[in-house]
Amino acid sequence: MTTQLPPDFADWLRLREPADASARSVELADALRRRIPAGRPLVVHDLGSGTGSMARWLAPRLPGPQHWVLHERDAELRRLATVEPVHAADGSPVSVATRGSDITRLTAADLAEAHLVTASALLDMLTAEEIERMVAACAGHPTLFAISVLGQAGFTPADPLDAEFEAAFNAHQRRTVAGRSLLGPDAVDAAVAAFRRRGVPVEVRSSPWRLGPEQAALTAEWLTGWLDAAVEERPELAGVAGAYRERRRAEAAAGRLRVVLQHADLLAG
Repeated sequence: MTTQLPPDFADWLRLREPADASARSVELADALRRRIPAGRPLVVHDLGSGTGSMARWLAPRLPGPQHWVLHERDAELRRLATVEPVHAADGSPVSVATRGSDITRLTAADLAEAHLVTASALLDMLTAEEIERMVAACAGHPTLFAISVLGQAGFTPADPLDAEFEAAFNAHQRRTVAGRSLLGPDAVDAAVAAFRRRGVPVEVRSSPWRLGPEQAALTAEWLTGWLDAAVEERPELAGVAGAYRERRRAEAAAGRLRVVLQHADLLAG
């Protein structure tokens, strides 16, 4: 996977981190903790780790000591992921190492030392073939994939154009780019099916973003990206997108806009 990250991507990851943390399934994290064998240091491989938000969220929910291996191809994101210290639930040390991996090419051998594999906000950016390879690599380990987009945005108050922009955005998520046909909102079902074909049980839980007045900055930034993608997919929507954006931004600034963005978490193995 060779897509170039935008220069402000790290800022976007920082902005969304609290919403991701609030949305991830604590129920699945608790179930995972019960499955982790006690009495040995825990090795966790995190795929597409970005700035390390998954480690910061999950490590304090698991016993230590822990060693996290963060797979991230972008060098600046790898640097940022090691800046903030991480601690385990019992205060044990947590060490962090990074690898400049292409996560779509990982094999079981690359994850052989892992006791647990994790990822966050990743699956919807992959193709069917990439998910098959990733699941094949992960299938021997407990695996937690969090915050995968499901393509459903619920607005309060509603607007007549909501459904049209949502459909255009979802079509954009399923686009073909550089020969890669992305799964977008279909990725969770594809991953669940791939695990189950290998005899691996899977649990799925809802993990929605719930954006209100306290998340106005995130709402505005997300809305810009959502509309830009919709218009890129359907340029004929450009004529109404500007006024829609201004209405929604005004509602957010006034504290009247609430958005529920549906995601899913899955725990396999």
